[in-house]
Amino acid sequence: MGRDGRGVRLAVRVLVPAGLALAAGAILVIGTSHTSATVNGSAMDPTYSPGELVLLERVDAGAIERGDVVLYRTGNRYMGMAVLQRVIGMGGDRIRQSPGGPVTVNGKPLAEPYVKDGDPSGMAQEYDVVVPEGRLFLLGDHRANANDSRFFLTEQAGSVAATAVQARVPDSRAGLLVPALTALLGLLVAAGGLTAGTVSWVKRRTGRGRRTR
Repeated sequence: MGRDGRGVRLAVRVLVPAGLALAAGAILVIGTSHTSATVNGSAMDPTYSPGELVLLERVDAGAIERGDVVLYRTGNRYMGMAVLQRVIGMGGDRIRQSPGGPVTVNGKPLAEPYVKDGDPSGMAQEYDVVVPEGRLFLLGDHRANANDSRFFLTEQAGSVAATAVQARVPDSRAGLLVPALTALLGLLVAAGGLTAGTVSWVKRRTGRGRRTR
């Protein structure tokens, strides 16, 4: 075998495992930093429809912000099932609402273009609560059909511990771009190595066939 052939074999032995390792590492990053959930009801309609698959990023409690749509699970509600709702208030916030009126946070009306039919109240009862520290006040976007913090006001002002949040909907999918491109690059490198090896093998077989004639 000539130097070219040995060089190709060496490249194959390096490129294929290196490419696969790169792809596997990137996929592992995606799997550990992101998750997904299927919307089971219409509480978040029209933002998310029943049956829709939602991509989420895992976050710590300290990274949660007002307006985030989060997936959380708490043992004393919803039979322990994970639910998707929007963060309206955080620890120390005063949340008020009258039937037919807007939600106010610390005295300021909350702009909510995402609510179903432009109705921020859903004809719920009047409430005026202060969110305890380390907790979140959450509402569904379809206020007339959401079993959210408004219905648990006697339990720490309807709030949920921020630590109950498992993930949130990212503002964009830019966070997935780098690992996804890295995985693609790894697969391309591995494919290139396999292609080079296949071409080299075919050439060797062809050369042997010609010499035996």
